[in-house]
Order: sequence, then structure tokens, then C-alpha cells
Amino acid sequence: MFANRKEAGQRLAAQLKSYHRADGAIVLGIPRGGVVVAAEVARALDLPLDIVAAAKVGAPDHPEYAVGAVAPDGVVLPNPAAGLSPEEVGRLSGVALSKIRHEIATFRAGRTPLDLQGRTAILVDDGLATGLTAMAAADWLAREGASRVVVAVPVAPPNTLATMSSHVDEVVAVEVPAWFSAVGQFYNDFSQTEDAEVVALLSE
Repeated sequence: MFANRKEAGQRLAAQLKSYHRADGAIVLGIPRGGVVVAAEVARALDLPLDIVAAAKVGAPDHPEYAVGAVAPDGVVLPNPAAGLSPEEVGRLSGVALSKIRHEIATFRAGRTPLDLQGRTAILVDDGLATGLTAMAAADWLAREGASRVVVAVPVAPPNTLATMSSHVDEVVAVEVPAWFSAVGQFYNDFSQTEDAEVVALLSE
């Protein structure tokens, strides 16, 4: 159990000590809550911080159910359990793409993205459920030239970690509970992160 995202980031950073001041490494948070965790990791490891604005694609009749995820470049990753093709998920991705465009415009505030070519990208979120959004983000990092992709989270279920492990170079999690319902159940405070907090963290 974590008190809040800040404490979760501090505990996650302790498991990533081998990357302290690692040459060419960069920490990237998935907005919005993931950026709070990522900021603590970046601070503890003395590494630069940036974002990856990937987003879940919700089902038309049940937006909370992920039929896939979309990366910043618009490439979609379908949820195999949903039974939809990439083309079908792509047709449903309008809301998610609008969210990504809003986050990039709001959080970057005109700043140039950090160069990923040949770098170790440590991708951080506040937890994984299906892991689809993080997988879409990780795939994008590889397409952008990252030489190594590490997914690091405070909490995730075992099956998601197993799938993620075959998708990226390394996966790090503080807690891997056998019984898992939602990420928020492992936080005392899982209140929504506001845009202003993300902007402030990225401006530090």
C-alpha cells in the first residue's frame, strides 16, 4: 500500500538505483498521475524528466473498458481480449487522440521533446492494470530510437507484468499482488492529478 503517488515514486526509485546518473538515461511519465511518480524517480536518480502522452481507447458503450491504446504518433495497440482489429480500434481512437494532443500542448508548453535516439528510456506510470497504455507508449519509445526501454511502476498484477516482460527490455514493480482489482486500491490517496501539477513538475 502506498500513501500517495509521491511516496510510490520514492519507493520505486529505490528499486532503480542502478540507473542513478546513468549515461543517456531519461525518465518519462505517462500523464497525468504517472508524471507525479516519474518526477520522484527522476529526482532520486538525477535524470532528466519528460512525458509520453499515450492513452486508452475506450469501448463506445463502456468507455472505461479498454479496447486498445494509442501512442503519440497515432499508432494503435488493440486489446486482444476485445476482439477488434487495429483498423477498428483506430476508428474508435478519436477521443484518445484528442486527449493526447491536449496533453502535449498543455504539458510541453512549447518545450522541445527530449531526444530519445540511442537512450535508455525509463517509462513510469502510477500502476498497470491491463498495461495496454504503457505498451503503446513503450512501442513508441522504441520507434523513436530508444536503445533500451524499461517499464517501472509501483504496482501491477502478475499476468500484466509477464506480458510486459516480453514486450520491453526490463520491467520493475514494487508490489505484485496476486489479487488485483484496480490500481487505486493500492493507494491511500489516489486523487486525480491536475494539469497544473504536471506542468509544474515538468518545469522544475
